[in-house]
Amino acid sequence: MADEIETRKIMTKPLPQILDELEDSIKLADEAAKNAREAAEQARKAGEKAAGEAARVAAEAIAKVEQIASNAMQLAELLNLALRDAVVAVDKRLSGKATTKRNVPEEK
Repeated sequence: MADEIETRKIMTKPLPQILDELEDSIKLADEAAKNAREAAEQARKAGEKAAGEAARVAAEAIAKVEQIASNAMQLAELLNLALRDAVVAVDKRLSGKATTKRNVPEEK
């Protein structure tokens, strides 16, 4: 029964009108495909731009971290030298006092 309705509908339209409708449908499909290709190209460009920006920001952050680490290492080296100097100074004072006490006779 559905075939009969379709057959009747097709048979009631003139062939030029059917062809015009087909042509219009093809044009709409072609335009939709063109729009989809343009949207895909824009999305690709946006993705590339976002990836480039992310890489730039990451490189800046890495450079900052490297600078901070370098500064921290320099400070640690300075602190290490200062502590060694302090230990040497304290050791000299202590060994000097011990020598002085040994050489000084005890009072009675």
